[in-house]
Amino acid sequence: MKNVTHSFVFLARWPSAGSFGLNTDILATNLINLTVVVGVLIFFGKGVLKDLLDNRKQRILSTIRNSEELRRGTVEQLEKARIRLQKIELEADEYRMNGYSEIEREKANLINATSISLEQLEKSKNETLYFEKQRAMNQVRQRVFQQAVQGALGTLNSCLNTELHFRTIRANIGILGAMEWKR
Repeated sequence: MKNVTHSFVFLARWPSAGSFGLNTDILATNLINLTVVVGVLIFFGKGVLKDLLDNRKQRILSTIRNSEELRRGTVEQLEKARIRLQKIELEADEYRMNGYSEIEREKANLINATSISLEQLEKSKNETLYFEKQRAMNQVRQRVFQQAVQGALGTLNSCLNTELHFRTIRANIGILGAMEWKR
């Protein structure tokens, strides 16, 4: 304050050069101007600055409250998502185990069905071989029988003369005639 009064005293000492004088001491005049400007700013700007700071404070506090609410909501959603994920993982494990069990069952069923089919095929093969063997044996018997009959006929034809032949025919006709009379 002393400096302010000294500057006014200094103004009084200035020689007047007519009606208006110019202060050439820049430091003294700047200090007075600065104090006047700062004083006016503080006096008039205090209310505006206080309102601006209060508004800013309220916005910051509401942003913090909103952020906290969002954080709580996000944490709740995260917990729900974790619980759902655990349930889904359990279901996936259950499906996987059921799938593996089903695959093993199907594998066992397929092996059983294949072994049954192989057994039936083996049985069918053996039956086919038996029947083919029987057929071949029957064919051999038929040929042997045919050859035996042909040999016997050849022998009979070479041994029989016409008279013996006629006698055999008459004897057979007689036997047939006797059979008809008995009826």
